[in-house]
Amino acid sequence: MKVFVCTHTKFFPVALLVILSIWCNNVSGQTKFRKKERKYDFSTVEHKIQTWVDSSYYSGASIVIVKNDIVVYEKIFGNYNKDSQIFIASAGKWLAAATIASVVEKTNLSWDDKVKKWLPEFKDAKGEATLRQLFSHTSGFPDYQPKDSVTDNYQTLEESVKHIVNIPAEGQPGTSFHYGGLAMQVAGRMAELATGKDFETIFQENIAIPLVMKNTHFVPVDNSGGHSPMLGGGAKSTLYDYIHFLDMISHEGNYKGKRILKQESIFLMQSDQVGNAKVVDPEYVKRVRAEKHNGVYGLGEWREELDVKGNAVLISSPSWAGAYPWIDKTTNTYGFFLTHVNVEKANKAGFSSFYNSPVLPIMVRDVYKNSALPKEVKTGFVNVGDAKLYYEELGNGVPVIFIHGHSFDHSEWDPQFFEFAKKYRVIRYDCRGYGYSDKPKEDLAFLHADDLLKLMNRLKIKKAHLVGLSMGGFIATDFLALHQERLLSIIAASGDIFPVPGPSEPWTKEQLAVRRVEIAKVKQRGTMTQKWDWLNGLMSNGGTNLEAIRRPVWDMIYKWDQWQPLHAEPRLVLGNDAISILKKQKVTVPVMVLTGEADKNRVNKLLKCVPSAVQVLVPNAGHVSNLENPVDFNRLVMDFLKTNKKK
Repeated sequence: MKVFVCTHTKFFPVALLVILSIWCNNVSGQTKFRKKERKYDFSTVEHKIQTWVDSSYYSGASIVIVKNDIVVYEKIFGNYNKDSQIFIASAGKWLAAATIASVVEKTNLSWDDKVKKWLPEFKDAKGEATLRQLFSHTSGFPDYQPKDSVTDNYQTLEESVKHIVNIPAEGQPGTSFHYGGLAMQVAGRMAELATGKDFETIFQENIAIPLVMKNTHFVPVDNSGGHSPMLGGGAKSTLYDYIHFLDMISHEGNYKGKRILKQESIFLMQSDQVGNAKVVDPEYVKRVRAEKHNGVYGLGEWREELDVKGNAVLISSPSWAGAYPWIDKTTNTYGFFLTHVNVEKANKAGFSSFYNSPVLPIMVRDVYKNSALPKEVKTGFVNVGDAKLYYEELGNGVPVIFIHGHSFDHSEWDPQFFEFAKKYRVIRYDCRGYGYSDKPKEDLAFLHADDLLKLMNRLKIKKAHLVGLSMGGFIATDFLALHQERLLSIIAASGDIFPVPGPSEPWTKEQLAVRRVEIAKVKQRGTMTQKWDWLNGLMSNGGTNLEAIRRPVWDMIYKWDQWQPLHAEPRLVLGNDAISILKKQKVTVPVMVLTGEADKNRVNKLLKCVPSAVQVLVPNAGHVSNLENPVDFNRLVMDFLKTNKKK
């Protein structure tokens, strides 16, 4: 058993060292969670993290996911192990908030106390800020130390605060939300004055020791002698240490039958502490959840999702370095992704650890969703020669195949899959490069339409109705041009001739050079920026229900691996080649072009190439009509299928 040792006794009073020694010698092993045979398939989560590690964004990582107090997934990546102690940056804000809450419970410190009550040297607007404002980024304090300031490596919080006193306030308390960590130093000092103890001691006595967080500390934070506790970003922790903390928070202050924090404190930490303060748009919550609400922050934690009553149901404390703890009340799950970014590698690739890690709870929800599919749904992978395509199948009768749009996946068809399976044999799948299917290779030429043909052959489908949206519509059109004999009909929603060079025009050296420059620009701006721009483009035009689909559309884009904008993609669709091919043949297959009413004035080349095709407007809808107005979309498609049913 390792005994805690620290040579910096000014951080650790003798009494605390004695407590730590007794604790280390009497508590053995980590907290035991109930475990049972894993019934969930977390391969998609594992693949996502492994891709990050393989890309050298992280040298290693680890993750634990707990559902209903059962560890349902645990995995170590790269050079990490279960005991790796890692700087967790802003994930420490949650720990610091809990520590402050414990002081409020036990002393005369109040969340409504103004800074000047405890630190009268603050005589400007900063002195009017309350403790709760210091921990909710609404204090009016600067976010961080000025760039021309001395390095923030003070030995005590007292010294740190002395260097904050004379920094000008950036605004009046409670008027605006600015994410940062400087104000938390002042909060920590107020807690020290209220208890007569240094912050690390308070944290150890009130939080770490009761939660058996033996390897979690705010100081020392490096090997140079240590800094004052950086409440907003200086903690170190381990995988299961932090899981113990999440266990306590998820049980409203209780841990293994012990009361660590009062229930009221937990509720207060999770409640809206931003109030009427102005939140700059877009802020973190809108970036990662595509939802705008003003109550984005509690005390030391983000309120990522709210229920209809405004209660936080997805809370987190993400860090710039990638460490990401979360609690998802919609699935009774909590998890911790522990890692630390390789800044040079990540910046070169345009990768943001702060904005990428929060995709994990959305992927975990998908895991649960997939495990709850009715047993009648057949799922699997089809080998198309040089790749595997994921598919789902349900129902009996005439085959109907749904093909998703660019940046989407098979889940796009949730409003159609089960409904159409009542009358048809329905198949939805992930195109190569999307969802669960394999990724393309830059030097490997293929067509999405040929992948679809191989999928049909493997599933023993002689003929089928195709329903595709956007890119899915382009693929359906390509299939019409190349394999009309295998079709019963096609419905191209937001479909057209994709105006790009086809396989008859291979990449030239000059074109590839231009493409490499385009890819470099995407990385320079940041890969998440490309996703946000794409989302905004899709959401720029539509009907009255457009905003209602922003979140489901974003979730698909967020999970998307983004292979296409980061590579010189092969000619995967016929593009302009489809025009001459279609005009040379007689199209006998029924073709319907479904156009969202908001896009009715756009010129459609497909209608000119196939004179027999009919165009039908989906009312009150734009580009993603199947999600925006599924009732009318389903009705129009169903009517078309009935009219053109197999004889």
